[in-house]
Amino acid sequence: MININLASKDILAINLKYYRYLSQLSQEKFAEAINTSLIYENQLENGHRNPTLEMVDKIAHQISKLLGRNITSADLLTYDISKIIGSRRIDAEKVFQ
Repeated sequence: MININLASKDILAINLKYYRYLSQLSQEKFAEAINTSLIYENQLENGHRNPTLEMVDKIAHQISKLLGRNITSADLLTYDISKIIGSRRIDAEKVFQ
């Protein structure tokens, strides 16, 4: 078993990028969909913010509404290697279709 020692803000960053990837939205559109500012969303995705648990709950609720499936705070704060999507443009498929 591999020992992964990531801060919760880093795990949140990975998971936000993953759920944004699923939604195929730019950071700006994703931020709008989850009722945050683009700056705040960018800071979260880059691991530069430590949101409160209340904020993580709100984000999870908004992602649930966006994707039409139940996403919990625990989902946003649980590390899953399969959710690492890399650094390519998430909305690239939409841009070039």
